[in-house]
Amino acid sequence: MTTPNILFVGESWIKHITHMKGFDQFTSVEYEEGASVFLACLNAAGFDVTYIRAHEISVKFPTNLAELQKFDVVVLSDIGSNSFLLTDDTFLRSKITPNRLQLVADFVAAGGGLVKVGGYMSFTGIDARARYGMSPLAPVLPVELLPYDDRIEAPEGISPEVHMPDHPAIGAAAAPWPMLLGYNKTIAKPGSEIIATVGPDPLVVTGTHGRGRVVAFTSDLAPHWAPPGFLKWDGYTRLWTSLMNWAAHRE
Repeated sequence: MTTPNILFVGESWIKHITHMKGFDQFTSVEYEEGASVFLACLNAAGFDVTYIRAHEISVKFPTNLAELQKFDVVVLSDIGSNSFLLTDDTFLRSKITPNRLQLVADFVAAGGGLVKVGGYMSFTGIDARARYGMSPLAPVLPVELLPYDDRIEAPEGISPEVHMPDHPAIGAAAAPWPMLLGYNKTIAKPGSEIIATVGPDPLVVTGTHGRGRVVAFTSDLAPHWAPPGFLKWDGYTRLWTSLMNWAAHRE
């Protein structure tokens, strides 16, 4: 069985920093990527991964279903809906363009896989800016989204609880799982499968849309919500490769 082709989107950012030194100040710019451990795990497991960084979505994300169907699974991680809906042609030039999130919804309905990963710009997100509940992905996801800032911060650490340890979506990633430092609060939809929770809320939820499969992982795959102990956990690779294979109908 061949490994799935993965389209991974997000997990990059640019920081514009003001340095204040007494009377004087200056600015600097830094670029960072957060998914190095995750991508290294998938690559080591033989997955074919195409990475579209946050600032590349406008020019690199597929604009038709045929292009998107070259992949088996789309992973959206810590990137808000505006990056897909307000591309340069639409926002800067007022051109009519394809709705890229509707394309993802159509991709799933036709049999593709979607894995939605949490973060400050995922689900509803910080200050409700990610806005996926207002997007074409709202009916696709196996969870209902809150209409306001959905972050649950747990600086003391919160332990995931696995309810379906034999579910093929998590493979051999047996409990106990390491602590996390936060997550996006969601509500599981009727008919979805709640594989794992954090506190009273869903952590890993699976569902279907049309012929496709969908996973919601409501915490992060990278810092800060996923601390070093989670990234170094021996089940980390098994968890993510299993989720990808399940979403691709290859468990």
